[in-house]
Amino acid sequence: MRKFNQPTYRLAKTVFNIAFGSLMILWPLQTTADPTASTSNYQNGEFQIAQAPGGQTPPRGRVRIQGKETEKKLDAPIPILTVTDHREAMRQFIQSISAYARRQNRNFMVLTKDGLDLLVKKDINDDKISLPARTYMRSIDGVVIDGLFYGRQLFGLPTDKKVLETRLPLVGQAVNNGIKTFVIDYVKSPQEAQESIKLNNARNLIPFPANTPRHLLNTIPPYPRQPIQENPKSILSIRDVKNFLYLRETSKFGRQDEFTLNIHGTNYDLVIVDVFHGRSPLSKRAVETLKFKKIGARRLVFAHIDIGTAASYRYYWKARWREGSPFWIKAPVPGEPDRYFVQFWQPEWRRIITGNAKSYVFGAIRQGFDGIVLEGINAYRFFEGTSSEAGSKLGSSGGPL
Repeated sequence: MRKFNQPTYRLAKTVFNIAFGSLMILWPLQTTADPTASTSNYQNGEFQIAQAPGGQTPPRGRVRIQGKETEKKLDAPIPILTVTDHREAMRQFIQSISAYARRQNRNFMVLTKDGLDLLVKKDINDDKISLPARTYMRSIDGVVIDGLFYGRQLFGLPTDKKVLETRLPLVGQAVNNGIKTFVIDYVKSPQEAQESIKLNNARNLIPFPANTPRHLLNTIPPYPRQPIQENPKSILSIRDVKNFLYLRETSKFGRQDEFTLNIHGTNYDLVIVDVFHGRSPLSKRAVETLKFKKIGARRLVFAHIDIGTAASYRYYWKARWREGSPFWIKAPVPGEPDRYFVQFWQPEWRRIITGNAKSYVFGAIRQGFDGIVLEGINAYRFFEGTSSEAGSKLGSSGGPL
């Protein structure tokens, strides 16, 4: 048997002690899984956090560091909220956006696109009676209605009479409560445009006859040749608006400077555009250029922001995201596979939209927009599984109303 001299033995012993001590730093004292530990599961269409029995906090893991036992800190779970009244959740979301925006700029204006049935609540004693949702109404400055008379189902097709019978009373609620009401109709001819203008004017609505299908909205309409009730006045309030231009996509106009100069050459009272032009946000200078009519008077410029669906082409989208991950990203929007319904009441999504200096709303304010149009608010219907139009799908605006 080989014998080691004394110095060699002491060196080997030292190396062994160092290696064993390093393992003890990382080795847990207890490795048996605790059956009471918190877990997450999926029930009734919602993720839930399962708590330890009796509401007790399960024991944390412990490790030995340099001979001392230390409690291992665990990351706090992301709060998961469960909602039963999706309409009220959307109202509260919009109210919070409005309140935050006006804390940043007291003159900032907020419009909603569709979501007409959010304007009313059912009477607690008789659900056949609808009453104004006044708190919600006071939080917004106006509503934009998609395809009220033309193009709701198919481009250029007049809206079905039964659908109109459902929607017009809700439109009346908006008008009767002093909410400025705008209408985008999707028409194929000058004759349809004139009929749209006639029908809207008869109800004190501000019409925009678009000459594209709903999913495009990327051109200045050739008819009528001038904005409806074109005027030389400077527009400082939503109450003064007589006409408007709504564009979903602006890349077709060329570079950002080409786009802004093109729109600058019109006399619309209100221009509504995306925060982004292609892959880049509109600059402050571009937004300021848009604020002037061709004749030199000022006008309002709003940005539209989708708060009910997440799009994989938006700046906030992370490479690892997909349907179901994070849990609040749900099914794709029919006809738009790159957009997904979201559980809009979850804190993580709300932080993307509002409430902080990195949010979508704050960015629009900082870029100099006068207001915002909140799109996608009909997403609550996806979670309700409801649709008031026979055979309709929850499409690009998130639902029928």
